[in-house]
Amino acid sequence: MAHGGYQGWGPGNGQPQGGGDPHPYGPPQPGPYPPQPYPYPPQPVRRRRSGLGFLFVSPLIPVIRSARRRAEAIFNQPGAGHVADRVVSRVQLGRAIAGAIASLLLVYTYGADDGWSGVANDGVVKLILAPLLLIFTGPLVVFGFIRYAPAEQRRVLRSRLRAPLKAVGWYVGILVGVVLVLAGSAVVLKQNYGTLVNGLIALALLIGLVWLLPFLLFASAYAARYAFNTSNVHAALPAALTVVLVWELMLCSVALEGGLPYGPPAAQWCAVLGGPVSVTAVALWELHRMRTRHGVRIRP
Repeated sequence: MAHGGYQGWGPGNGQPQGGGDPHPYGPPQPGPYPPQPYPYPPQPVRRRRSGLGFLFVSPLIPVIRSARRRAEAIFNQPGAGHVADRVVSRVQLGRAIAGAIASLLLVYTYGADDGWSGVANDGVVKLILAPLLLIFTGPLVVFGFIRYAPAEQRRVLRSRLRAPLKAVGWYVGILVGVVLVLAGSAVVLKQNYGTLVNGLIALALLIGLVWLLPFLLFASAYAARYAFNTSNVHAALPAALTVVLVWELMLCSVALEGGLPYGPPAAQWCAVLGGPVSVTAVALWELHRMRTRHGVRIRP
């Protein structure tokens, strides 16, 4: 029996055949409340950062500060004749920053052996080498300085050598202590005392080195900067020792690197002589300023 129009389940009203009406009970009726947007916009998922790095680094900060304060207390003891000139300090800082930037630009432009890691290693070597050069060649400079002073002042200058000698003793003791700890740890850890005992020994050595190594680096920096407290002997001695030291470091750097750095000849000579020449010029200007502004003289 044929049926006309739309009857019950049929498609009707132009609906496609097969598959049935997608809404067999009629089209959905709107509810009493229109759909509302979600009141809180979706937030991006943030990854939680691990706190292991912070937990590892944060205990080292007070240890490093303690090492720095102790090194400064030992190797920065200006004597009664010390001259504190802010203008000289600013010029020295500016020269150091300009020299560092120039060195980085030369390395960036022309390269260096072992890349940037080689530059960092060279800086650490110079940091340790500078105090050692002062220990071995500094006494000759101090002896010549005292001999050049007037006869009536030589005894007074010699009586002030206690502070520099004490600083040298401290540095040698620090260096020997670090070497002994490293050598002793290598020997002890080779012995088979068991996993627990070896682990405790390694932990104790690590704790000791965590303070000793920063202390050695800060001590090297302060010892080179203040020339082992030689300003206690005479205010002009640190500047004189700095001139000798910077030329010694230049010769040692060329010898250790086996020649001049990379680049054209003009860049090579600027890289080699730029530091010593600029440091010497600033030191000579400092001595002139001591003499003219502060009345500090080596000889009357």
